[in-house]
Amino acid sequence: MKIPRLAVIISCWNYERYVAQAIRSVTSQAHEDCELIVVDDGSTDASWAVIQREGVRCYRTKNNGSRSACLYGLSRTNAPFVLFLDADDELEPGAIDTIIENLDEGVAKLQFPLTRIDQSGKVISGPVPKLGAFRDRHLAESVLRTGVYMSPPTSGNVFRRDLCSLLEEVDYEQTVDGVILVAAPFWGDVVSLSKPLGRYRIHDRNDSGLGRLPDAVLLRREISRFIDRMAHLSKILARSGAGLKLVPAEQTYFYLERSFYLAIAEGRRASAADAIRLIWRLWAGYHSINAKVEFTCFLLLTAVLPNRRARQSIAYRLDAGERSLRGFLQAVFASGPR
Repeated sequence: MKIPRLAVIISCWNYERYVAQAIRSVTSQAHEDCELIVVDDGSTDASWAVIQREGVRCYRTKNNGSRSACLYGLSRTNAPFVLFLDADDELEPGAIDTIIENLDEGVAKLQFPLTRIDQSGKVISGPVPKLGAFRDRHLAESVLRTGVYMSPPTSGNVFRRDLCSLLEEVDYEQTVDGVILVAAPFWGDVVSLSKPLGRYRIHDRNDSGLGRLPDAVLLRREISRFIDRMAHLSKILARSGAGLKLVPAEQTYFYLERSFYLAIAEGRRASAADAIRLIWRLWAGYHSINAKVEFTCFLLLTAVLPNRRARQSIAYRLDAGERSLRGFLQAVFASGPR
């Protein structure tokens, strides 16, 4: 039998409300070069029954986290490219056609924006993040210098199969969009599409915490994961023998930014020295001049605001919607007490 070019793997844990929509967003496209595999990660609600009613290829495993479920699904396909679709997200009609048209052996990762929707499926924002259309591997330079590059959440990425093998080495987190995201530019070309091909659902169980005031526990976890991912990537690069040197995690903008937010989330005031170091890192980065000016204003204002207002400003900044300076000021100063 012909091996399909793309496998969509949906891992589900207690998402009985959304998993059917995720499945149908794939099956409705009925593409002969794409197969769907659904893995229920030991759900305790009615998810497994919902999945079985959809009549798709599905498996049920003992609850061990998303990464483990996704690896199980990966072991059930030989497709050279894989999209890990979260069970609360969806693909747009025609997305599979567009994805497959842009895949070839030189592609390590394909990415696309996601339209944000609410619990009922109503659109609540335009495409996030705002990606340009390009194909290159120069993003590796950004990773070496900053540890990151502009990338969408899990459901907005398609990975080449050999890159996914790195997930077997991960023992520090249960997500799948960690080290393989930052390793992708070293494996081949990253193809970026500007058209949104998926929908990212915002609801009360989002692990990202979008739409909520900053949570110190989540921020500490983000920082810890980032440090572990950077250490893992350093080992991967060392194995390549190319002599590539990765910036220390503690010197990156991401680390300094999340540490700045953490101080405020814990009720402390970020120090002037921390704010200056963060702004210096911002201006040394790849953002546009307009973005740098707006982010600088945001950081300076946040640093001097009372803690309650400062937490509101961070919630706005972490939200994946519009981030204009005007919108920021309206969100922080026009809102009531929280």
